[in-house]
Amino acid sequence: MPEMNMLQAINQALDTAMAADDKVICFGEDVGVFGGVFRATSHLQEKYGRDRCFNTPLVEQGIVGFANGLAAQGSVPVAEIQFADYIFPAFDQIVNETAKFRYRSGNLFNVGGLTLRAPYGGGISGGLYHSQSPEAYFAHTPGLKIVVPRNPHQAKGLLLAAIRDPDPVLFFEPKRLYRASTGEVPAEDYQLPLGKAEVTQQGDDITLLAWGAQMEVAGKAAELAAKQGISCELIDLRSILPWDAETLVESVLKTGRLVITHEAPLTGGFAAEIAATVQSRCFLYLESPIARVTGLDTPFPLTLEKEYLPDHLKIFEAIKQTIEF
Repeated sequence: MPEMNMLQAINQALDTAMAADDKVICFGEDVGVFGGVFRATSHLQEKYGRDRCFNTPLVEQGIVGFANGLAAQGSVPVAEIQFADYIFPAFDQIVNETAKFRYRSGNLFNVGGLTLRAPYGGGISGGLYHSQSPEAYFAHTPGLKIVVPRNPHQAKGLLLAAIRDPDPVLFFEPKRLYRASTGEVPAEDYQLPLGKAEVTQQGDDITLLAWGAQMEVAGKAAELAAKQGISCELIDLRSILPWDAETLVESVLKTGRLVITHEAPLTGGFAAEIAATVQSRCFLYLESPIARVTGLDTPFPLTLEKEYLPDHLKIFEAIKQTIEF
């Protein structure tokens, strides 16, 4: 299999989807000749023409509203929001239109063919307007699916699945992994299941749950724990909505302990929903309180980014405290 980085895998997924279905259309700010701010859409306009890959005005609400209209009449739009931080002007369109089209019409019409891509998260010294992780805002909205890949293989397979899914999907791409994460990716067309977590490492003493870029960080913490004889079971959630409670509950029933990590702030972060669900289903099996290792309840800082982000040392400390409780 060819080896590529996450950006190349995303580009290949878009190319594959557009080649297989002429209803697939890519658009967003600077996605045309420029190939997007991170070059994820490089050469797509050159290959498929301006009718199927084109630039939009700098208006996120308009991008999503236009995408809703295209999807409602049978096209398969893949719209890019240049940074996930910029998605908030489109919040009304996403939660009040995209998510509710099918419900409000009794399935007479829907926008299930819509996919919204957005680079998200920290790690590139982007400061407060280019580093946020807004998945929890949208997880509160029935009618959407939310997906976060952790490596190139996942990025291609999950994006192809998202584009072909019968529901609208928010596809958040961890931007600090764009070029940092490399691996083997099948050249052929393939899909990975949405809504299904992946156990990436078996363990007996404690469960670690993460998604996106935090999977690498959690893996490093698990390595530190292993040196002290602590066996960690590592799970990649992959889909925030719907999320795979069954896989996680099965793991926690075995280990009796859980640490969850994400980049978003602590208060109202999606780890809180996960923790509430797990304690309701595993209460009598828990050996210690569920721990959350997250970003801080402050705006995302620039010069103190390393202090803000939950790193492997913070997760390792949470592992030790949970084990020693």
